[in-house]
Amino acid sequence: MIRNYLLIGWRNLIRYPLYTLINMTGLTIGLAACWILLLYVHRERSYDDYFDKGDRIYRVVNSATWTGGSLNLAPTSAPFGPVLERDFPEVETALRVAADGSNTLEAGGKRYDIPSLFITDPTFFKVFSFRSLAGNAPDALTSPNNIVLTRSIAAKMFGSPARAIGKALVMNKSIVYQVAAVVEDVPANTHFHFDAVRPMPADYHSDGWQNFEVYTYLLLKPGASAGTLQTRLGGFYDKYLKQYMGEGVTYHMSLQPLRDIHLRSHLDFELDTNGNVVYVYIFLCAAILILVIACINYTNLSTARAVVRTREVGVRKALGSDRRQVAMLFFAEAFMLTSVAVMLAACIVYFTLPYFNNMTGNQIQVWDGGLVQTLLAVLVVTLLTGLIAGAYPALIMSGYNMIQSIKGAGAMPAHHYFRKGLVIFQFCVAILLAASANVAYRQMKYVMNADIGFNKSQVLTFHLPSVESRNHIPAMKQAMLENKLIKSVSAASNPIGDNNIGTNGYYFEQHGKMPTATMLAQNFYVDADFAPTLDLKVIQGRNFSNMGEGDRYNGVLINETLMKKLRWDDPVGKKVAFEIDAAGTRVSRTVVGVVNDFHIYSLQHKIAPLVLKMAPEVSMEDNLYVRLSGENIPAAIQHIEKVFRQFDKENTFSYRFLDEAFGKQYQRERVQERIFITFTLLAVFIACLGLLGLAAITTLQRHKEIGIRKVLGASVWGIVGLLSRDFVKLVLIAVLVAIPMSWWYMSRWLDQFAYHIPLGASLFITTALAVLVVALLTVSFHAIKAAITNPAKSLKSAD
Repeated sequence: MIRNYLLIGWRNLIRYPLYTLINMTGLTIGLAACWILLLYVHRERSYDDYFDKGDRIYRVVNSATWTGGSLNLAPTSAPFGPVLERDFPEVETALRVAADGSNTLEAGGKRYDIPSLFITDPTFFKVFSFRSLAGNAPDALTSPNNIVLTRSIAAKMFGSPARAIGKALVMNKSIVYQVAAVVEDVPANTHFHFDAVRPMPADYHSDGWQNFEVYTYLLLKPGASAGTLQTRLGGFYDKYLKQYMGEGVTYHMSLQPLRDIHLRSHLDFELDTNGNVVYVYIFLCAAILILVIACINYTNLSTARAVVRTREVGVRKALGSDRRQVAMLFFAEAFMLTSVAVMLAACIVYFTLPYFNNMTGNQIQVWDGGLVQTLLAVLVVTLLTGLIAGAYPALIMSGYNMIQSIKGAGAMPAHHYFRKGLVIFQFCVAILLAASANVAYRQMKYVMNADIGFNKSQVLTFHLPSVESRNHIPAMKQAMLENKLIKSVSAASNPIGDNNIGTNGYYFEQHGKMPTATMLAQNFYVDADFAPTLDLKVIQGRNFSNMGEGDRYNGVLINETLMKKLRWDDPVGKKVAFEIDAAGTRVSRTVVGVVNDFHIYSLQHKIAPLVLKMAPEVSMEDNLYVRLSGENIPAAIQHIEKVFRQFDKENTFSYRFLDEAFGKQYQRERVQERIFITFTLLAVFIACLGLLGLAAITTLQRHKEIGIRKVLGASVWGIVGLLSRDFVKLVLIAVLVAIPMSWWYMSRWLDQFAYHIPLGASLFITTALAVLVVALLTVSFHAIKAAITNPAKSLKSAD
């Protein structure tokens, strides 16, 4: 019996090639798009899943608000970890991690750049279970002179993990480390990445409660409740931090589950660029909706062809088939078509994944979920898709009355309303996605081209890894400026655009007195050429001066935001104090000027209060900013590298442009924007594909009416309008439903950006018009074809 169903189903599919092709194309594209999006969602949700103790690991983060300011920080200060482990019995191990600024190691007379070097407590590999390839990683960091490498770095330096064990590595020409273990490379789906790990000194900032630069993780004891521990953390602030922050501060410490960090943490100074759980839900919904749109096409085309197939149903019932057997026939067609579509979709996924990975920067594989699990998922999706696509035609058309069916009167008017409702739903989804993609595209365009307060064009930055070369920065600057292709050179302690500018507590003079509590402000060291090199404007007072040592030890610059928060009408001459060591030694400087607000991070962050200081020693400003003339960039870079080599013959010259650094801040948003736009276009295409099939069937059903109208004098465009009008009405209804929904959602999406485009009506009107035009062109194809057909052919043809 099943063989008979399949044979008859196959004959029906090949008998109507146009409708089969439309259904096959829609289902194949829908299944492939759904498959790829689900693989992407699975990858995003899999971050940090592979750690053996992951369900017991939590990260400590903190937030605070006060009059005129706030902070939301991923890092803590160094004393947090030891104190939490000592004071709270739920904590089995407190682990601290910090990024090390030194990233060059010497082995066998050769120097190697290490992209990411961590310093951490000895328990790092006991908390985070990375597989050891050589040596014993869990105990490797117990000696202060040991170091652990990843597979890639060990292979680069020594050829293999085994050969690396016991080898000596030299840092800064003086500190010698011994390779004690080699671990597997950090998987891509981890919220942090490192290439080497060395032990943290035992007294690392032991009393630096205001230096927030260490990431603290807690491994709870088996059975310990994170919720209970969270409630007991309330007294931590009063006991240890309040004396440094003063009155009027509302402080909150939180415990983040390890597996929530990638998708649910959006704090300042994250270890890596995190994802967003909102996008996971969006892409999951998009995957389901795209597949539903494809299934709706099948349902619509099947019900639209009901008039043709009612006689077939009537004859089968007259020959003895019951309703179940007729329904099974329609299900067989649906499952057969779906099975072929799944196989074609698998081929599309296999060949397009490399392009998708290139677009997203991921390493997704078809079998990421496991071979058996993936095959089971494919089987389930095949059955569900076939069931959804074939359910309505099978259950409704099998219920037609035999006599009415033989007469060709089986199709009921209710089916037309159902079909129209499905078309409206399809285009609601398509318009919702299209409008959202349009807003996302314009927001990304805005943030990439917005005025960020300084001129980032043609500015090149690089780090000076050699301590010796940092002592000759003035000479390096002078040598670079001898070339006319170099306009200006500045030195600073930090590269902006990297989300790693420091934050410290400052005492700001108020009414002639110094307060007892500090206010947090971002800060870094710059020289007198920093403002001219970046085209910053000094709006009050003056810039730093290179004449004498006065500003180097006594002056600071502040930004507009800090001036406004302090309500200083005349900030020049005001005193700023800060502590310079763990003993609480306080120094004071004077505000010499105010610079215009400028972004040091992406536009997702509001501009924060900022203090710029000149370094007490020139060597502390170890990042150079070079503004190029733009005339011959390759020659300018070659000259800069030549000067670099004169002062540092051992390290690699590595540079980047500031506009690229800021562009990287939006890398994940741009990736998700591209995914969104790509799959939105697919959704619109599938919806229009269904509309094309419906237009073809409608035109076929009304061919005699069209012939009569032409004989009676109807124009071509009159007939086109007649055939298109009903479809355009459905799309317009979809527009009215989808636009408010997309406006509501995208207004909330834009809230994650501190600075964003206004949501004007034009954004949604242009999207609606674009989709309407595409739909109209789709319908008009068959309408025009029918309108220009000789009416004699239409009137001669049989029903």
